[in-house]
Amino acid sequence: MGKRRSFKKELEKLKFLESASTLAETLNIKVYIVGGYVRDIILGRDRDEIDFLVVGDGPLFASKLAENLGVKQLNIFKNFGTAHFKFGELDLEFVGARKESYTPSSRNPIVTTGSFEDDISRRDFTINTLAVSINEDDFGKVVDRFKGYEDLLSRVIKTPLDPTITFNDDPLRIMRGIRFASQLDFEIDEKTLQAMSDMRERLAIIAQERITDELFKILASPKPSIGLKYLYSTGVMKIIFPEISNLAGVDQRKDYHHKDVFYHTCEVVDNISENTDDVYLRFAALVHDIAKPHTKRFVEGTGWTFHGHEDLGAKLMKSIFIKLKLPMHKLDYVRTLVKLHLRPIALAKEIVTDSAIRRLIVEAGDYLEDLITLCRADITSKNPDKVTRYLKNYDRVMGRVLEVKEKDRLRAFQSPVRGEEIMSILNLKPSKIVGIIKTSIEEAILEGIIPNEYDASLEYMMTNYKKWIADFNSSKK
Repeated sequence: MGKRRSFKKELEKLKFLESASTLAETLNIKVYIVGGYVRDIILGRDRDEIDFLVVGDGPLFASKLAENLGVKQLNIFKNFGTAHFKFGELDLEFVGARKESYTPSSRNPIVTTGSFEDDISRRDFTINTLAVSINEDDFGKVVDRFKGYEDLLSRVIKTPLDPTITFNDDPLRIMRGIRFASQLDFEIDEKTLQAMSDMRERLAIIAQERITDELFKILASPKPSIGLKYLYSTGVMKIIFPEISNLAGVDQRKDYHHKDVFYHTCEVVDNISENTDDVYLRFAALVHDIAKPHTKRFVEGTGWTFHGHEDLGAKLMKSIFIKLKLPMHKLDYVRTLVKLHLRPIALAKEIVTDSAIRRLIVEAGDYLEDLITLCRADITSKNPDKVTRYLKNYDRVMGRVLEVKEKDRLRAFQSPVRGEEIMSILNLKPSKIVGIIKTSIEEAILEGIIPNEYDASLEYMMTNYKKWIADFNSSKK
C-alpha cells in the first residue's frame, strides 16, 4: 500500500462520474467522494456504497444526477439534507456539507449548512475523513485534513477532534470505533480508548437496536475477539451486555482455579468464526457459558463446578433476546445450542445406547450440525493431545448419529417376508403373533444378524418361529 496522491485511475473506472463531474461544473459547486469508499480503496477492500459530499444542495445535485443517468427511483430525506439512489450495483448517498451541534440529552444533531472543513471535521475517525475530488479542475485529488492516510498506514483508530467531544456528541461512535478495529484488525490509540471508557455511560441515550447492530457487526468481523476485548477493557461491555462482562475473572482456592470464562468465550467465538459466517451461530458461541457465574460452586476435593449452567443459560435466552431486541424467530435456535452444548461430549463413550443418540438427534433437530460445530469450537485447550482426543470424540458421536439415523431410516422398510406370506406359510390367522414375527425379522436385519434379503429372512423365520410363538403364548399366561 504505497503513498497515493491521486485516485484518478480508480475513479475513471466509474464511468458515471464523468456525468457527476460535468454537473458539478455546471452548477458551480464542489463535490467529493468521502469516507468508507475512499478508505476501502486504499485498503483493497470491496465496497458497493459511495458517499458524496456536496458543498451546496446535496438533494438537488442528487436529483439532477439521477435524471442525467436515467434513474427513476430517488429517495430524498429533507430533514437530514440527504438523498439516495441505486445505480447498477452501487448505492449512492449524497449529503450537503454541514456542521452539527448537540444537546446533552440527545444524539440527534442540530444541523446547519457548513463548509467542506466543517463537514470533514465532524466525522467520526480520521480514517473516514479522506476525501477525493470529482471536480474537473482536480479530478482524483486526495484531500487529507487529519492525516487519515497516515493512520490507515499505521492501522490505528483515532478521532479527528478531541475524542471526548466526538463521543459526547454521538456516543454510538464508541461502538463504531471498536467495530472498525475488529473489522480491520486495527488498534485504537490510547487517547481515543480512554475517551471511550470515560464516555461509555453516554451510550444510555442510544437506541438498543443501533447498539445491537454494532455488536453483531463486531461478531461478523473476521476475528471478533478484537472487538469483544475492546468492549470489555473499556467497560462498554458492562453497559451494553453485562452478562458477558460478568464472565471475566478467575477465582483461586486451595490450588484450584478455573479459567477466565470471558477470555475462553473470546477464543470459542474466534474458533467458530473460522468455520461459519452465520452470525447467530457466532452469537450462540458468545452466550454458551453465560450462566457459569450463576452456577459456580467450589466442591472440596473436586474444585470448581458449574453444574446446570447449560440449562440455566438456555432459560436466560428469552430475556436476553428481549433486552437486545433480537428477532424472536432465532430464539429457539440459540436456546437449543446453549442447552445442548455439553450433550455430545457426554455421549462420546465407547458404548452408548441408540436411544441416547436418538434423543440428541430429536432434541437438536435441524441444528445438530451447528451444535457439533459449536462443540468443536469450545475446545480451547493448549494441549494438542487433548484437542485431538476431544475432536476424535466428536467424530465418534457423529459416526453414531449417522449409524442411528440409518437404522431409523431402515425401520421404514417392510420385512422381505410379508404378513400374508407369514400367515400362509405358518398357517396362522390374522393376529398379534403375525406382527411379532414380522417385527422380529426386521429387528434381525437392523441388528445385522441377517442380510436384508428374502431367502435369509425366510430361513431365519423358519428357524425361530416356534420359539417366538411359544414365548408369545407364555407371556399371555
